[in-house]
Amino acid sequence: MGSSPSSAPVYLPDSNQERVKVLVAGPFGIGKTTMIRTLSEIPSLHTEEVMTDAAAHVDELAVPDKKTTTVAIDFGRLTIAQGRIVLYLFGTPGQRRFKPLWSDYARGALGALVIVDTRRLADSFEVIDLIEESGLDYAVAVNQFPESPEYDEETLRLKLDVEDHTPLVICDARDWDSSLNALRALSAHLVSRAGGSL
Repeated sequence: MGSSPSSAPVYLPDSNQERVKVLVAGPFGIGKTTMIRTLSEIPSLHTEEVMTDAAAHVDELAVPDKKTTTVAIDFGRLTIAQGRIVLYLFGTPGQRRFKPLWSDYARGALGALVIVDTRRLADSFEVIDLIEESGLDYAVAVNQFPESPEYDEETLRLKLDVEDHTPLVICDARDWDSSLNALRALSAHLVSRAGGSL
């Protein structure tokens, strides 16, 4: 797949490329912004604002040092397969109250990468429900936080209630190779579900 991102902008060549929209989804404070920033070959777009006490009763903060939150969307781009495929990465909110926005973001997407945290797996139910309701295929990426408990794959599948065919990988959203591996798992799953092979 691609190579490590650089600080210089990378523009798409004037050639025939397949452009693919992928959602990066998950609950509040899960690592969506971090993963897109990690993977994007261009300066990624983030709509972050400083958090206030007014939102404390709406979004329980499980990451104590987090000072900002995405208020609309994250966006990044990654070119893979020798430049023939361009992934457009859309970081989307995972709360059901954002369903009108989420439905617009999901339109035209081939699939979703759902990021979860083992400290608060129940927080992922809303976004998984939204994705399943939309009919999108998805993969699950367990973002490793230092204090998160570790579970075996079978236990994670039971707790998240995901089917055996849904890819489940462990990743670190701060690490390029690890995040790329999660995208590979999703890509292979989408190709397989479409009846192809990588």
